[in-house]
Amino acid sequence: MDRNTISQIRKELESCVGKRIQLKANKGRKKTCIKEGIVENAYPSIFTVILGNDVNSGRKVSYSYTDILTHTVEVKIMSSTCDKIA
Repeated sequence: MDRNTISQIRKELESCVGKRIQLKANKGRKKTCIKEGIVENAYPSIFTVILGNDVNSGRKVSYSYTDILTHTVEVKIMSSTCDKIA
């Protein structure tokens, strides 16, 4: 696994903290789930997303940067300032 690629993914997600994203997560056995949320924070190993329309009532989920690298999770930034990450 290329560490440089993971650090690039982390930097891109750090620049999009507070922006609305669309997550497409592979749940296995041909099950995928598509949800929208706001990137809350980007930590050294994981990033957190608040799902739902309201920040106070939304559910918080976390994913690792390797999930994006292995295409288990696809992130699409809904804002015009950032492009699709993976």
